[in-house]
Amino acid sequence: MLEEKLDALSQMMAEHMALPFPPGFRGLDIEDEDMVMLDADAHGFAAGVLKGPLSAQHHSGLTRLTSACEKVLSVIDDQYATKYYTHVRDMAVLAAEIERLRGK
Repeated sequence: MLEEKLDALSQMMAEHMALPFPPGFRGLDIEDEDMVMLDADAHGFAAGVLKGPLSAQHHSGLTRLTSACEKVLSVIDDQYATKYYTHVRDMAVLAAEIERLRGK
């Protein structure tokens, strides 16, 4: 099951890299979150999870990231950006799920 989730995360990352960044979201802060950094952090945490278990500090950062994604998604009013950041959130949630499985 863990291997299947790792494969799914790898696929999500590849799909994400193929998506253009939402126009007008560079340099934009929503709910005190820098939208470029939110995107970059999600990719960084996902890449870290693919390499192996995260440190306690990184695990905490991933938890914060999933909350931040939920917060910004509730106020984004652009259809493409909503789709894009839903993918970002889903990638972070899957990475966190993998971390939970490793902890068992």
